[in-house]
Amino acid sequence: MLNIQDYRHSVEKMSSNLEELRVSLDIANLLDKIKQNEEKMSDQDFWNDNDLAQKILQENKILKDTVDEYNSLKESLEEIEILIEIGQEENDSSIEKEIEKSIETLEKGIDDIRIKTLLSGEYDKNNAVLSINAGTGGLDAQDWAQMLLRMYIRWAESKDYKVKLLDILSDPEAGIKSATLLIEGLNAYGYLRSEKGVHRIVRISPFDPSGKRHTSFASIDVTPELDDSIDIEINPSDLKIDTYRASGAGGQHVNTTDSAVRITHIPTGVVVQCQNERSQHMNKDRAMRMLMAKLIELKELEQKEKIEDIQGKYSQITWGSQIRSYVFQPYKLVKDHRTNAEVGNVDSVMDGSLDLFINEYLKMNKMKK
Repeated sequence: MLNIQDYRHSVEKMSSNLEELRVSLDIANLLDKIKQNEEKMSDQDFWNDNDLAQKILQENKILKDTVDEYNSLKESLEEIEILIEIGQEENDSSIEKEIEKSIETLEKGIDDIRIKTLLSGEYDKNNAVLSINAGTGGLDAQDWAQMLLRMYIRWAESKDYKVKLLDILSDPEAGIKSATLLIEGLNAYGYLRSEKGVHRIVRISPFDPSGKRHTSFASIDVTPELDDSIDIEINPSDLKIDTYRASGAGGQHVNTTDSAVRITHIPTGVVVQCQNERSQHMNKDRAMRMLMAKLIELKELEQKEKIEDIQGKYSQITWGSQIRSYVFQPYKLVKDHRTNAEVGNVDSVMDGSLDLFINEYLKMNKMKK
């Protein structure tokens, strides 16, 4: 017999959650903005400023996608209500699995869009530049850095984000010393800013013949990719620009000219580099954007009004303050030390299942505000 009462209770709860979403998303305001944008798009002078036109088009797509996603959830709720009525009228228990699956899918959809409402930062919608640096631990740390590189690529691919390798420094013995990725997609920075910090691994080292457990570290740094509308006044005399020959695993990743670029901002000690664009000019342009993003971040952290007021060396790694631990032996556990979120399936996490940690971090930050 169908458990109609429980199903109706689930429907009431989801209906209440959808109403909360409607208010928090301010659907009426979104529809008004869409109408305003479409009026601009119909103007005969719309394409006179191509950059502005592209921004309006992109904004309108984001707004329409949000409204469409909300409306789709409402339609799914109505379909579930119909399924429950059919099941009750016909006393058909075979429809039970379909109802349960539909409820599970809708609950996940509501949770996903609720998480998106937490992305309200100025740059949360931007692409993300994610850098990985091996820390203490020798070959183990370099191997760990490479494992993290794979993990973030897997996570990005699961979101249908585009991934571009901007820079990598491999070690001939094992792993990588550093790598920088550009992850392109809506809200990439908003999600990945939760990953910034020191990541710790505990495992039996594959490089230790005695089979002892080792603890290694790697740091993750995440900054938003900035568009051309963002500008910071940087004194050219404050920059040290070096060019060098790009390195890689071979093939298209190895250049025969000094096209790779490393830029050091002398007053702060910030260093950025890029080697995988097609030319030195493109590498320099990308590196300058990365530098500006880091200087903006510094400006916000230090609460200064001018970037030149910032003093002291910028440090990405603070050992002993890891944000997350990945334990492979003697037991399996991944635990985030900020939110206390934990998962026993380490392999799944290393395959890119990071949403639990990301979502819990966003919820925690929302509660602090």
